[in-house]
Amino acid sequence: MLGRPGRLTLGMVSTLVLLGAISGCGLLSGTTHSPENSTGRVEKSTVTVGLMPIIDVAPVHIALKKGYFAEEGLTIESRNIQGGAAGIPGLASGDLDFSIGNWVSFFLAQSKGIDLKLVSDGYQARQRMFMIMTVPGSSVRVPADLAGKKVALNTMANITELTARSTLDAYGVDPKTVVFKEFPYPDMHAQLARKSIDAALMIEPFITHAERVIGAVPVVDTAAGPTQDIPIAGYATNAKFARENPKTVAAFQRALQKGQADANRRGEVEAVLPGYARIDPQTASLVHFGSYPMSLEQSRLQRVVELMKIYGMLSQNQQFDFRSMIVAQ
Repeated sequence: MLGRPGRLTLGMVSTLVLLGAISGCGLLSGTTHSPENSTGRVEKSTVTVGLMPIIDVAPVHIALKKGYFAEEGLTIESRNIQGGAAGIPGLASGDLDFSIGNWVSFFLAQSKGIDLKLVSDGYQARQRMFMIMTVPGSSVRVPADLAGKKVALNTMANITELTARSTLDAYGVDPKTVVFKEFPYPDMHAQLARKSIDAALMIEPFITHAERVIGAVPVVDTAAGPTQDIPIAGYATNAKFARENPKTVAAFQRALQKGQADANRRGEVEAVLPGYARIDPQTASLVHFGSYPMSLEQSRLQRVVELMKIYGMLSQNQQFDFRSMIVAQ
């Protein structure tokens, strides 16, 4: 059941199928016709993009399906990553040209000297799309029960950890008393069923899948209260790539922006989700969606920075200029 907060303070398929949804490396041109911009108007026509089989990246798949990238002279080579933080080494090394990632991981990397540029917003929270889930009959029923329990996150030092800590604090639970364990999203429902963890912070479509497959039940919504409407994820490149390939970056931005616009029509996302996340159409019709912003707004990202400082992910005294990371669209 969902717990009710006291005083708020700021203070799916099987694992094999889901992991096969996006191959380790796959060429995705999105169309069979010759691209309009194949005459050298981009510096690099085939770009590698780190993606995950999650609802956040639906705009990329919509843009591929409708040929938006091809129209800009781009072919997308996808790389499967476990979480936003997992894409950062690839960006730093140049193995990835672009990657989906959560803002916390991008900002942490930048604060540690990895020079990134933000090229597009990706996903913004709405209620019931970031949920701590458990199984029926669990001793965990409300947020207070999470103290001393094992809770799965896909990776540490990311937006899920930040929202979890902020939400626990809001319900009067010391986040330090919770034992966080890393598991890929596709594995979480199985770990819950085996009771190797007490709860899991899931996102869509894994929330709906777990509800249908193991009867998972919600404990608390971590995209509510102090984290309501918080920015979740976006797309980044490294600064060197952005400097050397400005036309390629701009082409990627234009194509993705069209995909973002289309993704705000629910039917567009439902149409592509079964294909890349390998969930059935009925599950796709039940998932709870966030929103797909059309532009990078500094005021939204500032919320993430402030929460990171509150929970020690960035130093309170650190002069962190995320604005310089943004590539104009």
